Amino acid sequence: MGDTVPGESTQERRERAMRELTEQRDAYRKKEGVSKGRRGLIIVNTGKGKGKTTAALGLMMRAHGRGLRVKMFQFLKHDTAKFGEHRTLDALQLPYQGLGDGWTWRSRDLENSAELAAHGWTLAKEAVLSGDYDLIVLDEFTYPLKYGWVEWTEVEAALRARDPRLHVVITGRGALPELVALADTVSEIQPVKHAYAAGIGGQLGIEY
Repeated sequence: MGDTVPGESTQERRERAMRELTEQRDAYRKKEGVSKGRRGLIIVNTGKGKGKTTAALGLMMRAHGRGLRVKMFQFLKHDTAKFGEHRTLDALQLPYQGLGDGWTWRSRDLENSAELAAHGWTLAKEAVLSGDYDLIVLDEFTYPLKYGWVEWTEVEAALRARDPRLHVVITGRGALPELVALADTVSEIQPVKHAYAAGIGGQLGIEY
């Protein structure tokens, strides 16, 4: 649908929407040449807006509901983190692994952060190539890539060598152009407003 019109009444908005929806329905044609059957996707959630990890968690829930084997690797959060998502994953008995030492901007030892990321990629790469999973989330993995803590060519090789039915979801700001080019689906989430800018701190169950 088109953009909203300033000053438009609810009735006018409804009438315009019904016209546009009718036109869309009448013009719809199913795209030809769309493949059928299962095919593993590389999905990237990037951008400066809120919701990248949240969207990846939603895909985990959906995949789990369809009987797919899932796992999440978190490259910034440490292995003892117990945010809301971890409590839910525990309740559902879904595997996840914290690989980092917290937020990079709070790190007291960035060399150690880099080493943890490299080791974390070793573990994640093993899972990607194992054939044991149907969907793997590499949460906040764009950061080790853009900081040069993990070699892109090695990541690309592993992604290309994975089981062709394995879905891999990668989240984080500043996705490498090479990753964007390789991916099948890329969503760039950009902020319009965020409560923090208005002086509202992180909320239990929303940010953590």
